[in-house]
Amino acid sequence: MTEWTAVGIGGIVTAGLTIVLALVFFPLFFLGPIVGGFLAVYLMKNEFESGIINGALAGVIGGLIIGILSLFGIGIIAAVIAILAAQIGLAVGALGILIVIFFTILAVFICGILSAIGGAIGEYVQSAGRRGYENY
Repeated sequence: MTEWTAVGIGGIVTAGLTIVLALVFFPLFFLGPIVGGFLAVYLMKNEFESGIINGALAGVIGGLIIGILSLFGIGIIAAVIAILAAQIGLAVGALGILIVIFFTILAVFICGILSAIGGAIGEYVQSAGRRGYENY
């Protein structure tokens, strides 16, 4: 069973941390989806399979948020160019929308996979806490 509050929190953390890490130090952007998936699963009490699914859902939501934010950014750039030159602005706007669609699909795919990995890690940590450390 999916707990949408935890998945939503994981999606927001995925999007926010990925954007911040991509702007500050790009090679570490992959930590955002892993932490978001981990957090989404750690906040709920489910089986291992549903942990992976819920982590992936958090990544998909985070990827969609990243795509929507990039759409606003491309729209602002296209509007500025349209003010400067009307014909060039139309072409840049159309090309920008195509780039954003491709980028959104790529972000959803990457964030979904990495958040599923984070969800598996979160479920493992959660189940290890339930079993206790004497079994290790």
